[in-house]
Amino acid sequence: MSKTEKILQQMKNSPQGDWQIDTLKAIAKRHNIEWRHPGSSHVTFRRKDGAKLTVPAHRPIKPIYIKQFVKLVEGG
Repeated sequence: MSKTEKILQQMKNSPQGDWQIDTLKAIAKRHNIEWRHPGSSHVTFRRKDGAKLTVPAHRPIKPIYIKQFVKLVEGG
């Protein structure tokens, strides 16, 4: 299991953790999910099939966004 897979599993098990937007970007890159952070306070993640998720870039990231991000990465 790769490091990003372990982190994704931790997100699944503990979405209320102190997750950083850079961690989400790294996982997205590993799973071929594009992201945009045009200098605003939000980051938009977009899969190749058009599914997208916009996450506020401030800390802490709320658990609902972590759950939605995991679902986006897993293809759900």
